[in-house]
Amino acid sequence: MNLKHSFLRTLDIPLIVVTLIISVLGLFFLKSATYTYSTDYLTKQTIWLILGILVLIAVLKIGYLRLVELSPILYILGLFLFVLILLIGDPKLGAQRWLQFRFFTFQPSEFFKVVLILLLSRYLGYYPRSLYLKRNELKKISVCGCLTLLPILLILKQPDLGTALVLGFIFLIIIYVWGTRIKYIIFIAVCGLVSLPLFWHLLRGYQKRRLLVFLNPDLDPLGAGYTVIQSKIAIGSGGFLGKGWLAGTQSQLNFLPEHHTDFIFSVIGEEWGFLGGLLVILLYLFLILRALRIARLSKNRNGRLIAAGIAGLLLIHIIINIGMNIGIMPITGLPLLLISYGGSSLITTLSAIGLLLSIDRENRLSH
Repeated sequence: MNLKHSFLRTLDIPLIVVTLIISVLGLFFLKSATYTYSTDYLTKQTIWLILGILVLIAVLKIGYLRLVELSPILYILGLFLFVLILLIGDPKLGAQRWLQFRFFTFQPSEFFKVVLILLLSRYLGYYPRSLYLKRNELKKISVCGCLTLLPILLILKQPDLGTALVLGFIFLIIIYVWGTRIKYIIFIAVCGLVSLPLFWHLLRGYQKRRLLVFLNPDLDPLGAGYTVIQSKIAIGSGGFLGKGWLAGTQSQLNFLPEHHTDFIFSVIGEEWGFLGGLLVILLYLFLILRALRIARLSKNRNGRLIAAGIAGLLLIHIIINIGMNIGIMPITGLPLLLISYGGSSLITTLSAIGLLLSIDRENRLSH
């Protein structure tokens, strides 16, 4: 019993509880989103949630430092899978992002987000930011930039603009926390913006239409702009308290496409209203602040960079997903973490939470 209590004292219980609350709420939202046409989604998501919790426990057991050491192997494996996708990937909705196995579909780009965090943290963790290293600063961030750019180019070929943006944001967050001077970060960001016209040619036709419709949703109200218009109608009609669970008209009558995946926040807004949407955002904010707290308290450079990278991962997903649901961000296909339907995303997010718990556990044991 003492050993049990001792182990529990080394865990961030609030982080675990909030993660489980969001995941269980996700099952309720998914049930509502798929209520009129299928129960398979809920069954599969429940299975993936159980598997994700087992992965979280495994990550906690292995420890983040061991995974940091394995990150180069995981990185090479990820690049191999990206090439494999381009050769034999399973095309869906105009994109080729999935590997189809007998019993399940696997999206490597989801898992690669955590792999990149581990690899960049491993590389920069060996080099503490100091005045002595100022002369090598450009070299270090250039290496990190190349390690990030290679998978971004392969992911854009799938194409997956959303994940490419996430990887770029993770890169900026990690080099900032490492100590890169602001002028270099601004320079990199400006270069990224200037190069956007070059990436335009890598996009498929439907992605170009999505970006144009973002600027003017009425440009194609029955085509590319339809989803955004219906999403805004759903969220706006929810009012302050919402229409009630299973009572949303846009979702239950299937006016809104993809409302169990990328646009599940519109279901939340319609059925739970502004108050329900705000509650979900506050729960996510707690996770982000908890990750930043773990980064601040970590005495290990790898741990600090990993925790900051995960905070950035959560932040960019939430901003882009909710933003595209309310029409202030272009549609990029990023899921709402822990809530949107999809095993790859759910298991990846829970593995990231496992890394946070591992880092925090080491912090507690060192005191």
